[in-house]
Amino acid sequence: MAASRRRRTAAVAATLAAVALTAGLTTGCAAVDKALDCVQTADAIADSVTDLQQAVENAANDPTQLDESLDSIDKNLGDIGDKTDNADVDKAVNDLDKAVDNVRASIRNGDETPDISPVTDAAGELTKVCTP
Repeated sequence: MAASRRRRTAAVAATLAAVALTAGLTTGCAAVDKALDCVQTADAIADSVTDLQQAVENAANDPTQLDESLDSIDKNLGDIGDKTDNADVDKAVNDLDKAVDNVRASIRNGDETPDISPVTDAAGELTKVCTP
């Protein structure tokens, strides 16, 4: 009877250890997935910022490119905000969002070649906090 009880105790302990290990691995994978999502979205934002730079250079030829580039950054900011709960990433997203809003305000006020360096700086910060 004692041997049977030890086997059951050992089996329960092994099962609990397996469940704990699986939970730990699942949590770890979720964290890795979130980090990869952050990096991928930050990369997409970097591409959008590059498009924005080109749009500012070509604003005289096609002013709609500015809005399209800003819209792309906004969409990506929404995506990254939904995929992370990291305080540093949230701050970087908020800073980039404010910078985009300032560029939009400049455009509304008639500036055909707005200063986008705050957008570039904020995007660089986002990329830095998203890099594992």
